[in-house]
Amino acid sequence: MSEIVLKGIPAAPGISHGPSFILDKGEFIVPKRSISSSEVDSEIARFEEAVNNARLEIHHLKAKITHDLGEAQAKIFDAHLLVLQDMALINGVTAGIRETKSSAEYVFFTVIKKFVEAFSKMQDEYLRERASDVTDISRRVLKHLMDESKLHDLDSLQDELILVAHELSPSDAVSMYNKKIKGFLTDIGGRTSHTAIIAKSLGVPAVVGLKDATLRISNQDYVIIDGQKGLVIINPSMETRELYIKEQNKITVSLGKLGDLKDLPAQTLDGKKISILANLELSSEIPAVRKYGAEGIGLYRTEFLYMNRLDLPSEEEQYQAYSQVAREIAPFGVTIRTLDLGGDKFISSIQIPKDMSPFLGCRAIRFCLERPDIFKTQLRAILRASVHGHIQMMYPMISGLGELRQANAILNQVKNSLRDEKVPFDEKMKVGIMIEVPAAVMTAEDLARESDFFSIGTNDLIQYTLAVDRVNEKTAHLYEPAHPGVLKMIQKTIDAGHNEGIHVAICGEMASDPMLAFLLLGMGIDEFSMSAASILMVKRMVRSVKLQDAQRVVYEAMQLATGQEVEEFVESQLRKYMPS
Repeated sequence: MSEIVLKGIPAAPGISHGPSFILDKGEFIVPKRSISSSEVDSEIARFEEAVNNARLEIHHLKAKITHDLGEAQAKIFDAHLLVLQDMALINGVTAGIRETKSSAEYVFFTVIKKFVEAFSKMQDEYLRERASDVTDISRRVLKHLMDESKLHDLDSLQDELILVAHELSPSDAVSMYNKKIKGFLTDIGGRTSHTAIIAKSLGVPAVVGLKDATLRISNQDYVIIDGQKGLVIINPSMETRELYIKEQNKITVSLGKLGDLKDLPAQTLDGKKISILANLELSSEIPAVRKYGAEGIGLYRTEFLYMNRLDLPSEEEQYQAYSQVAREIAPFGVTIRTLDLGGDKFISSIQIPKDMSPFLGCRAIRFCLERPDIFKTQLRAILRASVHGHIQMMYPMISGLGELRQANAILNQVKNSLRDEKVPFDEKMKVGIMIEVPAAVMTAEDLARESDFFSIGTNDLIQYTLAVDRVNEKTAHLYEPAHPGVLKMIQKTIDAGHNEGIHVAICGEMASDPMLAFLLLGMGIDEFSMSAASILMVKRMVRSVKLQDAQRVVYEAMQLATGQEVEEFVESQLRKYMPS
């Protein structure tokens, strides 16, 4: 058969190859079965027993995940339990059984189908994604009612397989834990789905948003997944197989060699020391942070504490989470970013009205200033945790001094409250800002006078500078990190920070690309923060070059007219120092 290449959304990095397995999650065919009046009560009892059994399964799974991955990950099952406790659902089914004299499975299937359709039509992205939760619940209950043999249980998988599905529910993804699944791909989904988040923490290569993968792939087809580029190759030719096997071997060998750099400083050949830190979403990633030799956490994305749950995290829960990270990463420090919801990040318990342009709407610091009650709870937790290690804090998406002063005014109120309560915190904790919008760049000198440090968030800075929605596949080709306009924005920010004597870091994806990091090094950046797996490669780059060479490359690159010209030039220069 001829080779087929599909392009999707990279959800978790890595290369994997092997036979595919189609997880059949198509709609149930539940035949209508009539019952007699004398069978109504026993049919209702059978339904209630199925619901109770499904609840027990979920409680058991939640307990297992709490033990294996932590309480935050296990909260994704709270929504499942609430649905099974929904009296509209329970009463609807029992009333339907009595009125229609039909079997429990048929009535349940009819009622739950309406729930799924209702969620699927909702405008809110998070609520639409909950349709998959309801579908997962229906499978569990129907399995007990019908003993449906065609329902595949992931727990029974023993072979090393690449899982293919239209979509994967949270419980499906978690069931992959400690199994031999080599990777997964789905027709639908995005980078913010439950499964994408869990896949990254489990280290499983994944590609989502492939549209029709389940129609293009058959069971036992040989499949290659490139989780870094978002590619899926079906029935690859021997030449392609060999190419990817070589690439996988090269990665393995390179990573093995890079391991020798773990405990060495990130220092250029002419003595310039650069700090290389890791970005963190979940505390379960800390072992990987240590494994790759990060010098701390440069970006702790706290919004992950708010996701996949039905309630807001309490002050105490946040305090415990921040304290744990600070203790575990010691003697290094951690930079905690305050809540950054909105844009492409889904939300659960916090209801933000649907924006026509979510990246330009009520997100990040704007949301926090709109909801000081939520903001203050987080600030109290961060301040309390600051006594347990080296913690500093930064605000996201600051666009000018007005927002910075508003945020700091709330911070000072919280500090005064803690002082009145005799609650200890680090009085000297540094407070910085993220530079992510052009307005912040253009007022960087003023912002630097009232900030302890800058951290440049290149993902958003690029999209706002180029007017490109970075999650829109139709404009993805316009997203150019090396665009001269972007580079000038970054250079201006670094210069403004240094002129006021403050530290300037970078925590966007640019930092994890050795070629772009080479440019940033020459611009004078003080600190890189990136995904843990990228640290050693960037450290190798730093240790292979001289700062003066990087500065020369920056000067020449700034004379070029397009992003493509810049990339080609920088790559050719870096190859002189890193031929491989």
